Amino acid sequence: MSGSARYRGIELEALLDLPKTDLITLFPARIRRRLGRTHARGYSTLIKKLRKAKKEAPMHEKPDVVKTHLRNLVIMPDMIGSVVGVYNGKSFVSVEIKAEMVGTYLAEYSMTYKPIKHGRPGIGATASSKFVPLK
Repeated sequence: MSGSARYRGIELEALLDLPKTDLITLFPARIRRRLGRTHARGYSTLIKKLRKAKKEAPMHEKPDVVKTHLRNLVIMPDMIGSVVGVYNGKSFVSVEIKAEMVGTYLAEYSMTYKPIKHGRPGIGATASSKFVPLK
């Protein structure tokens, strides 16, 4: 296999040329169902903003960040190379869209919680913790 990006055996250049109906058939059932229904106005507006940012970016530079709250947007092949600020409930997390991300949701790249790092129990955690020396 060559080093070019593929989605379900089809190269990226061919994916960009596919009509939307043929592209939808390549996605899993949950995404096919969602894309078969009508898109809300916000989704098409975001895609237009991404195209505009990519077109206005200088050659060999990353486009400007386009901020969004639309975490449930499915990443399509024409979005590759864009930079999206995905809201996680507190701040916008910058996500650069790559070819491997096609067919996934934006939310998968912007965690809404901070993973817990377990350490020693604090004061008042259990009855035995009152015997922990306070140094």
